[in-house]
Amino acid sequence: MPPRKKSSPFMRLMRLRLVIPLLRGRHAAQNTSRGCAVGLAVAMTPTVGIQMAICLVIWLFVRAVRPAWTFNLIVAAGWTWITNVFTLPPIYYGFLVTGRLMLGNGEGMYGFHEFQTDLDSIMAIQPQGYEWLWIYLVKFFELWGVPMFVGCIPWARGYSHGEGSAHAGYQG
Repeated sequence: MPPRKKSSPFMRLMRLRLVIPLLRGRHAAQNTSRGCAVGLAVAMTPTVGIQMAICLVIWLFVRAVRPAWTFNLIVAAGWTWITNVFTLPPIYYGFLVTGRLMLGNGEGMYGFHEFQTDLDSIMAIQPQGYEWLWIYLVKFFELWGVPMFVGCIPWARGYSHGEGSAHAGYQG
């Protein structure tokens, strides 16, 4: 038998503090499955940067309103990490295209060339002082905000429904 490679202290800590407690958890599989569903639903929204906090708010709300339907907060927060720096551009572009099609203004696919043209037209505005922040924010939201938020709905619903129902019939 070949000698076992020594893991880094960080990986050992992650295993001891995250993996082992999840494997030995006292909760049913439905709890973990609901955590996956909540995490994926939040991950499939254009709220990067506050997704784990959103999971915490949902967890607190669910515990206050319906304590019997709880979910694993650590699993939910972990699943929000699928929208990271590498996966974010294609996922958000997918939200944008989906939203534009759902809103009826997707006469063709909204390609990168059109995206860059819109961005250049916004950047051509030359506001004075601090009004640039407000003008750019409003223009960005007008172009991409509503379509992106509308476009994330079917993705969030589809991912959360598919994962959340994975253990629906499981009686553990």
